[in-house]
Amino acid sequence: MKRLKDKVAIITGGAGGIGVATAKLFLEEGAKVMLVDVNQNLLKKAVADFKNPNLSHCMADVSKAKDTENYVKQTLKEFGKIDIFFNNAGIEGCSKPLVDYPEDIFDKVIAINLKGVWLGCKHVLPKMEEGGSVMITSSVAGLKGFAGLGAYVASKHGVIGIMRVAALESADRKIRVNSIHPGPVDNEMMRRIEKDISPENPDQVIKGFENMVPLKRYAESVEIANLALFLASDESAYITGSIHVIDGGMLSS
Repeated sequence: MKRLKDKVAIITGGAGGIGVATAKLFLEEGAKVMLVDVNQNLLKKAVADFKNPNLSHCMADVSKAKDTENYVKQTLKEFGKIDIFFNNAGIEGCSKPLVDYPEDIFDKVIAINLKGVWLGCKHVLPKMEEGGSVMITSSVAGLKGFAGLGAYVASKHGVIGIMRVAALESADRKIRVNSIHPGPVDNEMMRRIEKDISPENPDQVIKGFENMVPLKRYAESVEIANLALFLASDESAYITGSIHVIDGGMLSS
């Protein structure tokens, strides 16, 4: 039997590497999926590539309450319920010391990575089926500091607090809420971080990150998706309020 048979999932940041990889797995395991992203072109491309009647999409800025309400309403209109919420959308900001960090970029990172997570929980949880599952994408940067990434680190620490509160407040409805903490993932976000840190020599930045990981490589998006699938499935029925690190041993070193 498919692990997500008859389940309905929302995935924010749905057009990114982790979002697309997760959608693929969820669909294969029997779920209906609403992909949510602010980038309409990438969103439409992802949906066109899948050609799956159980996949739909909604363009939304997760930092806006009206957009968040809209993707919840659209999911309910098209699929009738919500069982799974992968609260995954996020941006990296820029790489600068705290004293030089631009205020407008700081505000944008916090709005998307932290306020967007809160808005998602605020509007999805009341509509979620009993026994549902929420996964929030944090980062190893939610558990340690990284020089130059102050806004990103602050936002990813903050979502742990939202996760824990949501887990406590949702337990009476048997809704599980957990956070996922990837290390470096081989996707477009890391390409931007690498170039931002060293425009002339991003390959050196890659080597530096890989040397921080005992397994000596970046994660693949599908590896993060596999963890999301486990947490979305009934196999994780007794797991809530928990931090799930997937970093190749990075935090152990």
